[in-house]
Amino acid sequence: MLTYEECLEMSDLSADEIAAIAEHEHLDSMIAVALGHYLVTHDGERRIRRFILDDLEQARRSGDTRKQALLNGALQHFIATHPQYLQRNNL
Repeated sequence: MLTYEECLEMSDLSADEIAAIAEHEHLDSMIAVALGHYLVTHDGERRIRRFILDDLEQARRSGDTRKQALLNGALQHFIATHPQYLQRNNL
């Protein structure tokens, strides 16, 4: 049986990116890893970016500056580690 950490390593996403997916989609973290991996391998980076941006907006509205900082970091990491997304979407 694979551990969460092993699955996370195979997903091509960070723990913070997976946490954003889990929060946005109201999923268990292990299921969020599977969804994130599927999206990354099937041109779904735009959805992942949207999940993070939606969560960031929710944190901003609720005044949760700690969560905003965490999600800003996740967004920057996602953009830096998925340059093919930027190329496909002219961003």
